[in-house]
Amino acid sequence: MNQGELVEKVAKARREDSPMQTPRKIYLMTVVLAGVLFFTVALCQAADPLPSWNDTGSKQAIIAFVKKVTQKGSADFVPPSERIATFDNDGTLWAEQPMYFQFLFALDRVKALAPQHPEWQDNEPFASLLKDDIKGALAGGEPAIYQIAMETLTGVTTEEFEKIVKDWIATAKHPMTKRPYTEMVYQPMLELLTYLRAHGFKTFIVSGGGIDFMRPWAEKVYGIPPEQVIGSSVKTKFELQGGKPVLVRLPEVNFIDDGEGKPVGIQQHIGRRPIAAFGNSDGDLQMLQYTADGNGARFCLYVHHDDAKREWAYDRISHVGRLDKGLDEAQAKGWTVVSMKKDWKTIYSYHF
Repeated sequence: MNQGELVEKVAKARREDSPMQTPRKIYLMTVVLAGVLFFTVALCQAADPLPSWNDTGSKQAIIAFVKKVTQKGSADFVPPSERIATFDNDGTLWAEQPMYFQFLFALDRVKALAPQHPEWQDNEPFASLLKDDIKGALAGGEPAIYQIAMETLTGVTTEEFEKIVKDWIATAKHPMTKRPYTEMVYQPMLELLTYLRAHGFKTFIVSGGGIDFMRPWAEKVYGIPPEQVIGSSVKTKFELQGGKPVLVRLPEVNFIDDGEGKPVGIQQHIGRRPIAAFGNSDGDLQMLQYTADGNGARFCLYVHHDDAKREWAYDRISHVGRLDKGLDEAQAKGWTVVSMKKDWKTIYSYHF
C-alpha cells in the first residue's frame, strides 16, 4: 500500500464514521495514521543523499554548493562539462595510519622478494625491514624510502604490476584493525562521491600515491575509473618481450603528484580547473588553492582527523598526513573543515 492509498483509507473511514465512533474504528484509524507517518519518515530518510553525515554546517555547505551550481537559472550554474571535483586519496577517501598503505604494500614486497636478494640481509634499509624494524629502516629518511620503492615496485611490466597489486589488495589486512584495506574507506566520502556524480560531476583522484597502485582497485571501491586517477609515477619503457608489446616500469621517478605537483597533474591529465577539491593534509594545499582561485562558485574542503575513538586524531605535528598550513588557510579563507568527530555519524561501514 502506498502513501496515497493510506491517506484515502483514512478519509474513507472518516466519511463512514458516525458521531459515535466505535473503539474498533478508532483503533483502525490509529494504525493507518501510524502507517502514514512511518511511510513519510522512510521517504525522508531515503531522500537524504548523505545519510552518514550529521546535519551540521559541513553537510549543509556541500548540499548548498551542489544546488547552486546545478540549478538551471542560478547565477552560479555550471554546465556538466565543467563540474570537475578532485579528491586526495590517503586520509581523504581511506585511512592513512599508522603509515601510508602503499608503503605497507612495499614492505610486503620486500619480504616476498627477499629470497631473490640475499644481499638484503646485510644492506640497509632492507636488513631492518626483514627484522620488522620499520623505525630503523626509515632512519635513512627519504633516500631510504626511495630505495625501497625503486627496488620493489619496478622491473616488471605494467600488467604484471597490476596483478601484484590486485593480489595484495585482495588479501592484505590492516595491521591494527585486521580489516582488508578496501574496507578502510570512509563511508561519508563514498556517499559524497555518489552524490556528486548523481548531479553531473566528474570525480577524480589526485593523490601523492602511485598511479599504477591505485588504478587496479579504484573503480571497484570508489566508482572512479582508471582514466580519472592521477598520481605519482615511475618512468616506463616500451619493449617487445617474446614478440609481445609491453610497458616496463623503470627504477626512475617520472612525476611526484604531491604539493605543488597536484595542480600540474590536474592540468596535464584533466585540462580543466576543478570547481571542487577535497583533501586532508598540507600536501593538498596547492590543489585547494588552485581550485579556489578560479572564476565562479568554488568549494574547498578539508577532512580533519580529530576522532581518536573511532579513528585517529592528528593534524599539525603528525608524521603522516600533517595538516598545519592547510588548516590555517582553510580557517582564514572560509573553506569547509569537516570534523570527523562532529560531522560524521559513521566513519567506516563497520566499527572497530
